[in-house]
Amino acid sequence: MGEQLSPEEKFSLITRNLQEVLGEEKLKQILQERELKVYWGTATTGKPHVAYFVPMSKIADFLKAGCEVTILFADLHAYLDNMKAPWELLELRVQYYEQVIKAMLESIGVPLEKLRFVKGTDYQLSREYTLDVYRLSSMVTEHDAKKAGAEVVKQVDHPLLSGLLYPGLQALDEEYLKVDAQFGGVDQRKIFTLAEKYLPSLGYTKRIHMMNPMVPGLTGTKMSSSEEESKIDLLDKKEDVKKKLKKAFCEPGNIQNNGILSFVKHVLFPLSSEFVIKRDPKWGGDKVYTSYEEVEKDFAEEQIHPGDLKASVEVALNKLLDPIRKKFETAELRKLTSQAYPEPTKNKFAAKGNPKNATEEDDVVPSRLDLRVGKVISVEKHPDADSLYLEKIDVGEEQPRTVVSGLVAYVSQEELQDRLVILLCNLKPQKMRGIESQAMLLCASIEGDPRRVEPLDAPEGSAPGDRVYVEGFESGKPDDELKPKKKVFEKLQVDLKISDECIAQWKEKDLMTKLGKITCKTLKGGNIS
Repeated sequence: MGEQLSPEEKFSLITRNLQEVLGEEKLKQILQERELKVYWGTATTGKPHVAYFVPMSKIADFLKAGCEVTILFADLHAYLDNMKAPWELLELRVQYYEQVIKAMLESIGVPLEKLRFVKGTDYQLSREYTLDVYRLSSMVTEHDAKKAGAEVVKQVDHPLLSGLLYPGLQALDEEYLKVDAQFGGVDQRKIFTLAEKYLPSLGYTKRIHMMNPMVPGLTGTKMSSSEEESKIDLLDKKEDVKKKLKKAFCEPGNIQNNGILSFVKHVLFPLSSEFVIKRDPKWGGDKVYTSYEEVEKDFAEEQIHPGDLKASVEVALNKLLDPIRKKFETAELRKLTSQAYPEPTKNKFAAKGNPKNATEEDDVVPSRLDLRVGKVISVEKHPDADSLYLEKIDVGEEQPRTVVSGLVAYVSQEELQDRLVILLCNLKPQKMRGIESQAMLLCASIEGDPRRVEPLDAPEGSAPGDRVYVEGFESGKPDDELKPKKKVFEKLQVDLKISDECIAQWKEKDLMTKLGKITCKTLKGGNIS
């Protein structure tokens, strides 16, 4: 792509709009000999927002200059950064990031076939990389590690060791991705200088570092994936974009820490040769600007009203976002979005004495349920209740569990005998007509006259004790016992449903084992209890 450009022209294109380059002479030398190999990494934490168009436009420049570009989805970094991405969501977040960043690149005309996409855990868990992490940790001081991550890793009163590892891993990525240069925001500068200081100590080459300016958010501070009001999400609806822009800080004549102006400078102008201020004819009508400096000058002199600036940015921004929104209208990508970013559980009554425990205990996620495949060994009528069965069910433990279930009116003994069923195994044991039930047999049901009930079915080939989990929550640890007062199962049960394909789901995420999906026979749209 950069064959017709001279090394000087390539250098100019690669470095335009950057705030700083460490290693300019080395960059010029490489361009005299061959194409530059560069990578940009992003930790897969919160949803990417519109400020991501800043690195995307630079990636377009790199490709035009003939560079070999790698995009790293840094999933392990996302976990190390104060667990911004829960372990069980890492894979889903990577999938989401890959889809949305590809959609961004396509919206600004970047050819995807020229890019290499890599997931961090594809190589960061290897023996060689792990040994290098240990080697590096024996050289880097706690002071240097903390200083390096100060502007990138989330700062808390009692930092985790993982946050100290983060900068070192980012340094090692340069070697393991076999690149000449790393590209990032200027907030990464301390990590870049740590890499320059310590990689040679491991026998590795010092790399070039190229830094973009940081874009202020709508509140005038850094636009952040984790601060909702500071950013515009790539999938925000048009009315949400309007609402956020309307609330944004944009004082008449003030060009300092102005998130709206910064967006025009760092996102809109690099992607387009002009910017149109739309305004009422009585105020002079529309005006076309061909440089950011003209816009800034007129705004400083109050020739542009904040309301007109916001309205004009809204129009330009929606043009960028429309193709991304359209791509994510598919059922598959809507499902991916909801799985990668499940709605957070709000804790209204956190314990005052121990907020840490309150957060852990009140975070109502399906991984807290101990769901297993069980095999019905025996089934008979309850001696003191005609509507109840008394079952012995093998759940992969030394002894079968005793389970009491109210299925007499819906399922015959013959249908239950030797059947594979799904059990909730960490409810507090409860006596039912004098006999303690040690688990709950889960069924699909549809209310009506008559009420219909069917036990859930495990995938073919399942064995007693096989774990059942909700897709996207594979790695969570079940509670030892669900506390009745917390009503964890009751809160989760509201969203347990049967799909139109007879698949058991929680919030449209499939219940599964390692062998496949949990189903029922016929009760489409039913509830699960």
